[in-house]
Amino acid sequence: MSTSAIHLDHDRCAALVRSKDPRFDGWFVTGVLSTRIYCRPSCPAITPKVRNMRFYPSAAAAQGAGFRACKRCLPDATPGSPLWHVRGDVVARAVRLIADGVVDREGVGGLAAQLGYSTRQLERLVRAELGAGPLALARAQRAQAARLLVEGTTLSMAEIAHAAGFSSIRSFNATVQDVYAVTPSALRSGARGAGARHGGPASTPDLLRAGVPPGAPTTLSLRLPFRAPLHVPSLFGHLAATAVPGVESWVDGALVRSVRLPAGPAVIELQPGAADERHVHLTLRLTDVGDLGAAIERCRRLLDLDADPAAVDDHLAGDPALTAVVATHPGVRLPGTPDPEELALRVVLSQQVSTVAAGTLTGRLVQALGAPLPEPLSGTVTHLFPTSAQIVDAAEDALPGMPASRRRTLRTVAAVLAAGDLDLGPGADWQQARERLLTLPGVGPWTAEMVLLRGLGDPDAFPATDLGIASTAARLGLPSGRDLVAHATRWTPWRGYAAALLWAASDHAAADLPADRPASGTPSTRRARHTRQPEETA
Repeated sequence: MSTSAIHLDHDRCAALVRSKDPRFDGWFVTGVLSTRIYCRPSCPAITPKVRNMRFYPSAAAAQGAGFRACKRCLPDATPGSPLWHVRGDVVARAVRLIADGVVDREGVGGLAAQLGYSTRQLERLVRAELGAGPLALARAQRAQAARLLVEGTTLSMAEIAHAAGFSSIRSFNATVQDVYAVTPSALRSGARGAGARHGGPASTPDLLRAGVPPGAPTTLSLRLPFRAPLHVPSLFGHLAATAVPGVESWVDGALVRSVRLPAGPAVIELQPGAADERHVHLTLRLTDVGDLGAAIERCRRLLDLDADPAAVDDHLAGDPALTAVVATHPGVRLPGTPDPEELALRVVLSQQVSTVAAGTLTGRLVQALGAPLPEPLSGTVTHLFPTSAQIVDAAEDALPGMPASRRRTLRTVAAVLAAGDLDLGPGADWQQARERLLTLPGVGPWTAEMVLLRGLGDPDAFPATDLGIASTAARLGLPSGRDLVAHATRWTPWRGYAAALLWAASDHAAADLPADRPASGTPSTRRARHTRQPEETA
């Protein structure tokens, strides 16, 4: 049976629970009839009897069946199911939108409208696969956000209820009681006594809130779990090498960047954990703590933390040309973005220039058009990336350093984004986005595939003409041009990860962490610059 319906295979799930295999955390949860508790597959508690096990596709489904979350393994704190980040159907798109907080902001009706379905149709489709409807999924997400804030902050319960998306204190109290079998106050007291929890993204108790003037940002430290392995050098190295001055920086072993969230700007700091840790350290500085859920989800998309690296590596290693590279670069991820529209504009700016030149050019655009961060947030990053509307309305002299054809392409892409004629949000249809991009003057296959791969996280996007991919492919004895595209069909549905693997195995600086690079002026076998293949122009 496929992993998409793994919860229906009782014997297989029971075997996975007995093995306590952490690779399947997030694929399903186990409800225990004798205790009315649900757990992740790797829960360290004594394994229940098989006859007392019931399996559910989501935490929301288990909660709907009357089970409460295990206080030991925190099943709501596992990596999300990788299904929803590799599938492009309506249910997967709905799950991504729910995770981004659309139901909390616009209701189920707003979610259905974004997907082009009636509310009844969407309810039926989501419930059929996840055992719970969109409201229940959003409720489970609110409960997790509430737990993070209760355990790791000094916010009042009223502030937490608002920040987590609850309509009232009463529903907040009732949900926490239902899901965790304790009151919010007891949950906070228990966390202070027990310290950091096992495995999940529990927040550490270092919120800087008490005594802070009104309007100051809220600072939270969290842990983002992932399925091992994670190839840190290529993931963080890629993001650091392509960083835009003013918006992103690499500081003391961490990626720092500004983000535009639904309620206001924020700054995120992401630092890889130690070799034996299964989480990435995240520090959030939020202007509105109600953006917590959206911020966490966008950070997870940025680092592709819900991926299933074992499945990807097993598939790609089946090609003899990639077997050795997979063995030396296990767990590559798709370097993503918290803002797909920003990424699309950045890809246009990187056409036909080196990575370094693209960063310089984009940094100038940020300084000219980007909104400065509020003083309490400003530091190593200083601006938000300009919006599409700002670029459309910008004067010609605000778009320096690029040929007229590039300026036209940039404005064209910005215009369709600003008008809503190109959907690059979490619920976007990947194929429709690809087709729409390719209709735009100045946008060719490389640009479209890069936007799909890095902007939307499409696991099968493949920018075959990228110079880094082509050069590494040639070194591995793979063909070039159309023959490489034909060869890559055997990597489907993971061609995007094959691209990331070829980048990781390249001699480009993006394949290493910045700290691993030689000092300026030191000879290196890695190129400091990376020229992209020519892009079609109008």
